[in-house]
Amino acid sequence: MSESVCPTSSQVATPARARVLLIEDDARLGQMVEDYLRDAGWNVRRALTLAQSMAELDAARQGPGFDAVILDLMLPDGDGLDLCRRLRGSGDDLPVLVLSARGDPLDRVIGLELGADDYLPKPFEPRELLARLRAIVRRRQGLPGAAQLLRFGRLEIDPQSRQARVDGEPRPLTGYQFDLLLALARHPGRVLSRDFLLDAVKSSGAQDVYDRSVDVHISRIRAVIEDDPRHPRRILTLRGAGYVFARSQDAA
Repeated sequence: MSESVCPTSSQVATPARARVLLIEDDARLGQMVEDYLRDAGWNVRRALTLAQSMAELDAARQGPGFDAVILDLMLPDGDGLDLCRRLRGSGDDLPVLVLSARGDPLDRVIGLELGADDYLPKPFEPRELLARLRAIVRRRQGLPGAAQLLRFGRLEIDPQSRQARVDGEPRPLTGYQFDLLLALARHPGRVLSRDFLLDAVKSSGAQDVYDRSVDVHISRIRAVIEDDPRHPRRILTLRGAGYVFARSQDAA
């Protein structure tokens, strides 16, 4: 973590009810991040282990809950991605920002595939951490704009609640993935390039999005909304051009 000058609370607006679980076993780094976020107006709880993190999340379900998780991958009692896998496997859409010294592109892809909303390698600038954290919380709390329910056969996309449902059953998507799905669904039948989708997600506050991340997230979206992700009927690939959200999706 670089020792940059911290922005004041007037420079950086903190989302209402901003409560974050910081999972970091490095005592010095964890304290620096905790102090920085508190100075910026966040309510911070810190966990040092995977077991402690799960206990904090379980306890939070009985109260106000967390608005986001900052997750280190290398924990003394396990891999932080196990926590991410458990959250998404249970349908929990709690925003997750992975913070790790494992900055290899493959690790980033794996983190995104397991449902992380963003991935920031160490060392990092604290202002960038704050910007990314605010962005994933804003996306979960909802964006300004049209809130009309979109229906495509058995698939419903609800911008108001930020849920995708198939046959009325909610399907778990991260905030980033929901934004991609919504961008596609608002242009049915049109070929949308990766650049178009990148611009659409950037406008919602995403940070450091790149071509490969679009492909990873589209794959994850298909896994949860398609009947057969290997033969998608809802999000189609046009090789060399981009993606098409089908107008007609369900078999007669």
